[in-house]
Amino acid sequence: MKITRVSTVAVDFYRTNLVFLRVETDAGLTGVAEATLEGQEHAVQGAVRVLEQAVLGRDPRRISQLVYEVARDAYWRGGPVTGTALSALEMALWDISARELGVPVHRMLGGQVRDRVRAYANGWFSGISAPEDFAAAAVATVATGFRGLKWDPFEAADLHATDRDIDRMLESVAAVRDAVGSDIDLFIEGHGRFDVPTAIRVARRLEQYHPVFFEEPCPPEGVDAMIEIRSKSPVAIAAGERWYGRQGFVRALEEGAVDFVQPDVTHAGGMLELSFISTLAAHHYVPFAPHNPSGPLSTAATLQLAATLPNFRYLEIMAVDVPWRSDISNEHLELTTEGDVMIPDCVGFGIDLDLDAIADHPFSPHPMRLFQDAVADIRPKDARSYFSRDGQPIVPLETVVTPVRA
Repeated sequence: MKITRVSTVAVDFYRTNLVFLRVETDAGLTGVAEATLEGQEHAVQGAVRVLEQAVLGRDPRRISQLVYEVARDAYWRGGPVTGTALSALEMALWDISARELGVPVHRMLGGQVRDRVRAYANGWFSGISAPEDFAAAAVATVATGFRGLKWDPFEAADLHATDRDIDRMLESVAAVRDAVGSDIDLFIEGHGRFDVPTAIRVARRLEQYHPVFFEEPCPPEGVDAMIEIRSKSPVAIAAGERWYGRQGFVRALEEGAVDFVQPDVTHAGGMLELSFISTLAAHHYVPFAPHNPSGPLSTAATLQLAATLPNFRYLEIMAVDVPWRSDISNEHLELTTEGDVMIPDCVGFGIDLDLDAIADHPFSPHPMRLFQDAVADIRPKDARSYFSRDGQPIVPLETVVTPVRA
């Protein structure tokens, strides 16, 4: 079997564009993967064209050899653009091999340790800002089955925030905790906003709300800063979505920068690299909770990893998405009433793309400006659930909040 073509296709997804990668072969098998990098779609597509020239005519089943040699032969290594392109290529090669054998990808990675994984919802807060609206949206999201909620309450904070600002920004956290009670897990996103003293003050104020973790409290390149923050934080610290390859994780784990590690399969090197990072994390008894606020193929790949990795703790996933998410592929996700997402037992990643439906939503520029965009504006107002239960679509209910004290 030989690789005959590597190509990409982009689809508008409101605040970003998803980039899908397709690896075609002379055996008629096509592997698919996700190469989404917010605001850098053209750069990633260019990097994929460079990779194509390195792998045309090669055997797609020799995954380790191909990935090693492509990475080795590059003069400029690492970083988000090259890392995303190479990650997607690696994932698509796994999809091809699994399709040829007629098995799920997890069968090739050691088999299952679980058939479901605990999920927490991102994106459930789209377009809202008032604490009472956060509370209402949280209750509605919990009613669909989710037992964990994540959001960034910190507006456009840039390194520093006054105590008054912090108290105001945490009003949504207080409102959500009161509304959903103590049994629902809360995950607080920082997006790398704060300097060390501010992050510590934020962490100390968060303690009363019992979050599972405080994510990226300082810029991700500041490992020393994160070590200092974790040493003084009363809540767990998580990071890793903007670290690439094992090199980005070794020091953070060795020196105790994080309590949860969050590599993204789409950026950090693909399936085998995330498996390696999970082993590094397990050596330090750090749970594995990959970053995944993404599309159907990133989610499918992350679920296959969840099937195989014993220290995989939480799956991040969008609670709702653009109305056309269900049109562009045959994605099928089951959300249980206990807050778990079932791991599909499918061939390959189990995802086939509908190129005609994708063409109905062509690329649209979405510059990524973290400190200018509204942090809650990550999905459209008409976003909808794309999950099922017992074979039926889950339809979120309109919920009036009746606060329940934790």
